[in-house]
Amino acid sequence: MKSNNVALFLYLKKIRMKYYAFLRGVNVNGTRMKMAEVCDVFEKAGMQDVCSVLATGNILFSSDKSAAELKKILEKELSSRFGYEAFLFLKTENEIKEILEKNPFQAANNFHHYVFITAENTASLLKEKFKTCKKSKGEKGMLIDDIFFWQVEKGNTLDSDFGKILGNKSFKEKLTSRNINTLEKIALKF
Repeated sequence: MKSNNVALFLYLKKIRMKYYAFLRGVNVNGTRMKMAEVCDVFEKAGMQDVCSVLATGNILFSSDKSAAELKKILEKELSSRFGYEAFLFLKTENEIKEILEKNPFQAANNFHHYVFITAENTASLLKEKFKTCKKSKGEKGMLIDDIFFWQVEKGNTLDSDFGKILGNKSFKEKLTSRNINTLEKIALKF
């Protein structure tokens, strides 16, 4: 009898999932956002347990809605509030852990390690773009289970051929990138 009551309770109560929103275009090209204001947008849109990590558009929150629903709602609200075309990418706690577990690169003082948080089928496109680029010493790109990882020498991120491709406007709704160190800090917040 007790298990039936528990099952009924869980059925009637929507279970909230923890999500991480990665915003693209924060504090670039004239778009200036304070993370407190971004968190306010999320809260007013009905998100729970909202907080930011670092000042680069990383928002942790919970919701009982699907990722697809949340993406539409939050992009619309952010665009309206800040007057720009907002793009965000959502990941769950398990997806963040999976990315960190699959990182193929070892920590090295002279390299940055990035992961690309992408729309569906974009990571393989990054792999193809990376193949055609001139590479600096030690620069590597790896696609692992639809997650693209990039290693680049410190100081060369924006000057590398691949870094220049990433600034292309055609990618703005398809991806954002984060340093692996940022994802490690994010994982500690879950």
